[in-house]
Amino acid sequence: MSDRSFTPRTAAVIPAAGRGVRLGPGAPKALRVLNGTPMLVHAVRAMAASNAVVLVVVVAPPEDTPGVRNLLADLALPDRTDVVVVPGGETRQESVRLGLAAVPDDVPIVLVHDAARPLVPVDTVDSVIEAVRDGAPAVVPALPLADTVKEVTPGEKGTPEPVVATPERARLRAVQTPQGFDRATLVRAHDTVPADGEGATDCAGLVERLGEPVVVVPGHEEAFKVTRPLDLVLAEAVLARRRANDGF
Repeated sequence: MSDRSFTPRTAAVIPAAGRGVRLGPGAPKALRVLNGTPMLVHAVRAMAASNAVVLVVVVAPPEDTPGVRNLLADLALPDRTDVVVVPGGETRQESVRLGLAAVPDDVPIVLVHDAARPLVPVDTVDSVIEAVRDGAPAVVPALPLADTVKEVTPGEKGTPEPVVATPERARLRAVQTPQGFDRATLVRAHDTVPADGEGATDCAGLVERLGEPVVVVPGHEEAFKVTRPLDLVLAEAVLARRRANDGF
């Protein structure tokens, strides 16, 4: 890892306003408990673990914003890192835009991180930040695919779907977060790209639609997205291994 002493100030925006219906009924996904602690708290700590991150902006469900503020009010974080909570919008893109509005103008690098990826290691966060610092307008961590992928013609759920192509797996990557951006580029993308079509739920996709370059850095297997009940089991196992290995 390169010298981080000259890394510009960085803010992390965590859109956490989704319901996460695939995890089943209950609290919003970001507030589901993992090892006794809400996933959102794990995600905030993961961003604050980077020496470059001076601000974490949590975009909360509007009806739960006061509760999220209370949840994070007494969170023990490094002195360099502040946390603010703002209410979200109807879509992920709108929530990210509301989070961006809370980032001071003198912060040149912005991360956008899924609250549902609570276990991303700090080395991955730093790799993304460093690639933006070194000149990339947009950076995504990603992993090579382990499975062969088929492109199909979508049909009714549960019915057979015809295969139309088999993409070359070596050219494909599974994208993770945090995604990192030159702040001005990300603001321009949110101001000018319509909130529909491919890329509407992915900030790097918005930047692609501007015609700006997006680069990939290596992701990490522990940065998986907690979407289904089995993912919670896996996340608990990862935390148990960390406690055994690192004592926390």
